[in-house]
Amino acid sequence: MPIPLQVNVAGIDYTVQYQEEILKKHSLMGQVIYAESVIEIDQSMSKSKQEQVFVHELVHAMLNEAGYEEQDEEMVNRLSIVLYQVLKQNDLKF
Repeated sequence: MPIPLQVNVAGIDYTVQYQEEILKKHSLMGQVIYAESVIEIDQSMSKSKQEQVFVHELVHAMLNEAGYEEQDEEMVNRLSIVLYQVLKQNDLKF
């Protein structure tokens, strides 16, 4: 599953950027900067881990655009892991 350089969520274009050392600086593998519509992913991870982190951050962006300012990280983790598997193993192009 190639990670797009841009993804539209509820009409908002999010740019995907690869950053060095997010993990070292902030103990994060990725993050969403809502005000800038940016999804950042630590580039030091394996390709499959980058994909999984992208889906995780995408779920955060989706919930934010749906109006959920408070997000349960455990729920986002569980949902994103299953969503990643579904997207990776099924051809769901509409």
